[in-house]
Amino acid sequence: MSKKRKTSKSVSSSPKSNRLHKARRQNRTWLWVGLGLAAVAFLVVAILLWPKTTQATDISAAQALQKYQQGAFFLDVRSQAEWDQMHIANSTLIPLDELQSRLRELPRDRDIVVVCLSGHRSKEGMTILQQAGFSRASCMTGGLTAWKAAGYPLEGSNP
Repeated sequence: MSKKRKTSKSVSSSPKSNRLHKARRQNRTWLWVGLGLAAVAFLVVAILLWPKTTQATDISAAQALQKYQQGAFFLDVRSQAEWDQMHIANSTLIPLDELQSRLRELPRDRDIVVVCLSGHRSKEGMTILQQAGFSRASCMTGGLTAWKAAGYPLEGSNP
């Protein structure tokens, strides 16, 4: 009498097990696809929402004079007392601490040159403008000190 051997099918070879294995593999694939899409979406959102990189546009006093002669808008970000002592003719005074709240007073269709006494506050002012979308903003390196040293015209009680 021949004994029939019972062959035990391994769990992995059963149809149910094969379907389960295939489903897990597909789930892992979709998980990676989903993670990839989420990463791409995150990068796109980050690029769109990241503050616009502002290119530093520092110009010399000579370049500022050229812009002045071409009708650029000159924005002085110093205090009223400093302005009274010396300023560039036809420039507009908006102290740096008021600039953010007074942006609507500035032209968007003209070059804007931001000035101060030495160039430090004007760099800050230029950054504020560029972050607010004023792409044509620049600041004068050396400020009014450089402007005065070059012999360019000034007004005030102590030009």
